[in-house]
Amino acid sequence: MAIDLAVSVTFTPVRVRDLVVTSATFGGPVVIPYDPATAVAVTDALPPWARLIGEMVSATRPPSGGTLQVDGTLPAGAGLSSSAALSVALAEVLGATGSAEDIAHLCQQAEHRAGVPVGIMDPLVCAGGRRGHALLVDAGTGTTRSVRIPPGAEFVVVDSGERRDLRGSPYAERVAECAAAAALIGPLGAADDVDVAGVRDPVLRRRARHVVTECRRVHQCVDAFESDDLAAVGALLTLSHLSLADDFAASTPALDDTVRALASRPGVLGARMTGAGFGGCVVALCHPGALDPSTLSTRAWRVAAVDGTVAARSRVSHPRLPTTGTARGVG
Repeated sequence: MAIDLAVSVTFTPVRVRDLVVTSATFGGPVVIPYDPATAVAVTDALPPWARLIGEMVSATRPPSGGTLQVDGTLPAGAGLSSSAALSVALAEVLGATGSAEDIAHLCQQAEHRAGVPVGIMDPLVCAGGRRGHALLVDAGTGTTRSVRIPPGAEFVVVDSGERRDLRGSPYAERVAECAAAAALIGPLGAADDVDVAGVRDPVLRRRARHVVTECRRVHQCVDAFESDDLAAVGALLTLSHLSLADDFAASTPALDDTVRALASRPGVLGARMTGAGFGGCVVALCHPGALDPSTLSTRAWRVAAVDGTVAARSRVSHPRLPTTGTARGVG
């Protein structure tokens, strides 16, 4: 779901060749060499976060350089999709048009060119999430469906205190392992337990088992949401984390400790790491008021499902792109 922590980008066009980026969230200032005539931003010498901005500039082809101010409430490196929110906000402010799917694919391709093989879910939820709903994404067919979140569901995101950067983590290795397993048994989203059992390599078998069982849990979670069974949703969240830790090897001791500590609290129905793993945050499903973020010893936020960028823009009577664009994180 798109959450009410966000990245905001303000673009001030100036008839110059370069873009000057300032950001209290990511770093800076950074100068991105940009030639409007060729619509190419030079990114090789930039820090990773600025490289993504350069790739988005090349993809959207603004008619001039200028200044980009990046702010927001979404913490970087916390597993809440700050890079996806940044790319979607840049798409908004630099003039990209189209559906949430169009924007998501544009942002995904920019991330790939910047060196991170991300999936489609994060930018798609940042762009197309709906208030009060989760977004069910079928990456195999490209279809989505909004799923109502029952009243009485409260979500708290808790920082494990462990930072991570996907470029320096085993994230790309997991992507490659899943691709190797899919080469043996076909698309993992369509595989079953029998297919998984036929994978001889024990590492690839565990990776495939996580994906197959996680897809099953996603559909069980949709059923539980639609029947207002929050206890079942919480149990599925915790099972998901165990699978991420054991079969996908994407968790860490700090994440595991945070999940256990949260799950032991009265009124917490379940907890799971969020994002691509290897550090960052845990999301907990709670009864209302059961978990007060201000009483915890680490950073925490009570979050709610809000509209993504394109969903919010579509309700504006004059949908001209503003100078400032805001995109939500993903929980």
